[in-house]
Amino acid sequence: MTPPNPISTELCPEELERYARQIGPGVFSVEGQLRLKNSAALVTRVGGMGGPASLALVMAGVGKVTIAHGDNLISPDLNRQVLGSEAVLGKPRATHFAEYLRSMNRFVEVEAIDHEPDDDEAQQLAQRVDVILSCPPGFEERMRLNRVAVRAGVPLIDAAQWGMTGTLIVVDPGKTACLQCVYPQQPEFEELFPVVGGISAAVGALASLEAVKILSGTGRPMYGKLWMIDSYQGQTSIVDLQRNPNCPCCGAVSS
Repeated sequence: MTPPNPISTELCPEELERYARQIGPGVFSVEGQLRLKNSAALVTRVGGMGGPASLALVMAGVGKVTIAHGDNLISPDLNRQVLGSEAVLGKPRATHFAEYLRSMNRFVEVEAIDHEPDDDEAQQLAQRVDVILSCPPGFEERMRLNRVAVRAGVPLIDAAQWGMTGTLIVVDPGKTACLQCVYPQQPEFEELFPVVGGISAAVGALASLEAVKILSGTGRPMYGKLWMIDSYQGQTSIVDLQRNPNCPCCGAVSS
């Protein structure tokens, strides 16, 4: 793992030009953009949701984006994994996805991890980032990321998808409900569940938006809320989540 980048005190003229469309009223201040430059994010995995999320983070100017994803790209992935292409079929996803991300913004450092981090590695990663975007398909990985985020006191954005529906949960450790508060018992996991690329991209983009709000100090992050998007029925709803004081993950953590 590489050491953290030195703190930058200003944006260079080329960066101000690059980010000109997102600096101003209703978006980021110069100070907010500088905070993005000095921030680090972890995205795992970088498939249907994590791919669009990491791409948006890189394009927005988050200073360091670490992506984690194992295995090689297969043909069924291409209905939703925007960082892939026909040319990458059969090749390691993390390595090639990172190359694409680097090509999108020379001002951003992209670190690639070619596997899903275990408990120890995930905890080490959590301690050197400012936000975690949890985009894996299975609850085992999602709960692992939830645990390390709570222990490290790092905001967690949990994204999920199925068919034409998606959900988003934003966790502020010690202050709002964590993922285990919401799912005290892990639901059964369907390995090859159906999903349409449009909902993957939508949820991933919304996850990245919450991340840049948190990192830049802009707007009001959706802490403690569950956002449910049912594009099949054309409906969306937002629910306030209640923290479980007896949660085995976050119950003993104080704000």
